[in-house]
Amino acid sequence: MKKFQIENQQGRLDKVVSELAKDYSRSQIKHFIEQGNITVNGTLRKPKYKVQSGDLIELKPPKPQKLELEPENIPLDIVYEDEDVIVVNKPQGMVVHPAPGHEDHTLVNALLYHSPLSTINGTFRPGIVHRIDKDTSGLLMIAKNDQAHRSLAEQLKNKTNKREYIALVYGVIKKDRGTIDAPLGRNPNERKKQAVVANGRHAVTHFQVLKRYANFTLIKCILETGRTHQIRVHMKYIGHPIVGDPLYGPRKVIGNTGQFLHAAILGFKHPRTGKEMVFEAELPENFQKMLRKLDNSKK
Repeated sequence: MKKFQIENQQGRLDKVVSELAKDYSRSQIKHFIEQGNITVNGTLRKPKYKVQSGDLIELKPPKPQKLELEPENIPLDIVYEDEDVIVVNKPQGMVVHPAPGHEDHTLVNALLYHSPLSTINGTFRPGIVHRIDKDTSGLLMIAKNDQAHRSLAEQLKNKTNKREYIALVYGVIKKDRGTIDAPLGRNPNERKKQAVVANGRHAVTHFQVLKRYANFTLIKCILETGRTHQIRVHMKYIGHPIVGDPLYGPRKVIGNTGQFLHAAILGFKHPRTGKEMVFEAELPENFQKMLRKLDNSKK
């Protein structure tokens, strides 16, 4: 249970508690209030209740539902596999691992059906060394045992692995290449989003222009760090959000499959042999179709 004494905070109960209990979004707090998990001076109140100086707020979040992780026979696009690692080409629209709201049909469910996985990341992220967003397609490295997991995670930490993305962004980028060095953290106004914030975590994205269109630019992005939504937020930050991005792009979204962002190249040292390995996955069909459409519009 968490207790908060109101001093000089003002406003609705759901808003104030979401600012005090930063682990939860405002919508979660509102749900807790409606379910009776939050009281004011021992009394149930509505989300719109205006807090007053001296109010004692008690938050007793419900016990989390236990997720049962089930192996599922879902087809996988496996680019490479041996006794230690799997490199998989994740389709757009697939969530990497189970979480509230996405308990099944994830990449992890499919992998568990296919192979034993490392246990380092706990029950719900077995084998997962790094992630890409649900609506980002492309390459991921998966650890089949803990030794491989430790090696791959160390390479990520030391920035010795290779990760290159292809993205289509709004607007015409004039510079042929550039680097975005801007710290990222949770957006203080919209908790589902990340943003460039002064006290955020160090984040660096390098980009290179591959092709320019009338109103768009095709770029290659090279990650130096791997923060949540990093490329999406960094490209918006410099005024070139990713086409199709429902979270960081314009309100009117182009396409219906998510952002045009693809993890195209992945490289790492094999955890057992030390051999340098590099893999490449071609753009998914919807991305290629968009580029063909832009190419044809130029003629």
